[in-house]
Amino acid sequence: MVNSNADALGIIFPNSYDSLIPELVGERLMASIPFAGRYRMVDFVLSSMVNCGIDNVSLIVRRNYHSLMDHLGSGREWDLARKNGGLNIVPPFATKAVKVYNGRVEALASILEFLKSQKERYVVLADSNIAVNFDFGAFIDAHMASEADATIAYTESEIPESLLAAHENAKNLYYTLEIENGRVRKIKTNSTEPGIQNHSMNICIIGRERLIEMVGDAYVHGYVYLERDVLAPRLDELNVQAFQYDGYTARVTDMRSYFRENMKLLDEENLDALFSPNPIYTKIRDDNPTRYINGSRANNIMAADGCVIEGEVENSILFRGVRIGKGAKVKNCVLMQDTVVEEGAKLEYIISDKNVTITANKEIKGTDSFPVYVMKNQTV
Repeated sequence: MVNSNADALGIIFPNSYDSLIPELVGERLMASIPFAGRYRMVDFVLSSMVNCGIDNVSLIVRRNYHSLMDHLGSGREWDLARKNGGLNIVPPFATKAVKVYNGRVEALASILEFLKSQKERYVVLADSNIAVNFDFGAFIDAHMASEADATIAYTESEIPESLLAAHENAKNLYYTLEIENGRVRKIKTNSTEPGIQNHSMNICIIGRERLIEMVGDAYVHGYVYLERDVLAPRLDELNVQAFQYDGYTARVTDMRSYFRENMKLLDEENLDALFSPNPIYTKIRDDNPTRYINGSRANNIMAADGCVIEGEVENSILFRGVRIGKGAKVKNCVLMQDTVVEEGAKLEYIISDKNVTITANKEIKGTDSFPVYVMKNQTV
């Protein structure tokens, strides 16, 4: 783990885009959605920050944050259990200033006193709906070299259909950029233009003192969203730079994308792209390695520790502690932690949440475009 300090602090917004995937956020938030066998969505952006030396990270939560607190704990796995800086989870009503927020301006306004008391020169802002091994070191260096007021990271990609379908919902703002010689000339909100766009990753860096000034002024005027209400109207006077990220990204915007982004990791090339060159850290669960019982069959699967496989599994993601009974057949499935598939059951295109039990000889089948979701703690 990189221990050198970057001259930046990190702020993560864990509830962003919750409403796009309501099935998985009934008792959790976007940041704590399980992903890739043993990780949570927040692990990727948090590990990326730590890997570049950011050791002062705050998460401003809005609701359903108990699972996130349980996962992150003191931040020990990310080397963030520190007296100074470290991991800081800010729940609503923690103080009089911290309320349930809608956009980044309201969220940041609630911690202005905290920001004023910090010493870092820059603030890195990020959501947690994208699994990415992001090089924040290069991002910070590019921002410093350009002497910009703000720098926004983006990818060249099409707008996901689920975002287009939900573009009228003000809670799900997404941004595309018009760029000229590296400078952002226009920020479009909820654009429906077809084809490849400069799609913002909602990762942004701003000088700490400049951010305090911007947020204080914006909050007084009743503004809610940083990009739409603060940066976009002032692009002529502000030097806002664009930073293109061309590495691997897994953007979760609905159940279909969640399923497909998990399944893509069965391709070793995608797996290597996401988990290299820097490690991704997560909560440790001491468990036995996966056991394959005599007579079992497994083909093209990702199985986390603690799994026991007695039946047949193909093209599937198995989280920690999953048990596949004798004679059971599992194909094209994402089975979360401690799912139990009893003897003779047949599953295809299924997403099971944590602690689900599929009873003996049951047959459940979805499709690639419509995987069947089984809720947490359910017995089918």
